Amino acid sequence: MQATLTSKGQVTVPKAVRDRLHLNPGDKIEFLVDEDGTVRVIPVTATLRQLKGMVRKPDRVVSLHEMEEAISKGASEP
Repeated sequence: MQATLTSKGQVTVPKAVRDRLHLNPGDKIEFLVDEDGTVRVIPVTATLRQLKGMVRKPDRVVSLHEMEEAISKGASEP
């Protein structure tokens, strides 16, 4: 799949890529350049504010000690 760079440095993202990444007008994308020169395009689809409220609050508060025990238990299981 190819696209052409304009004199202003703009590119139209091919429809197949927009569809695959669920991109809509106004969405942001991030370009990540790996050490080997490979460029990855990552959709930036939501801000933290937009995500607020998506996960319900836990039924009870868990202490740091309980979290560490759960992590330790999970790490020791095969």
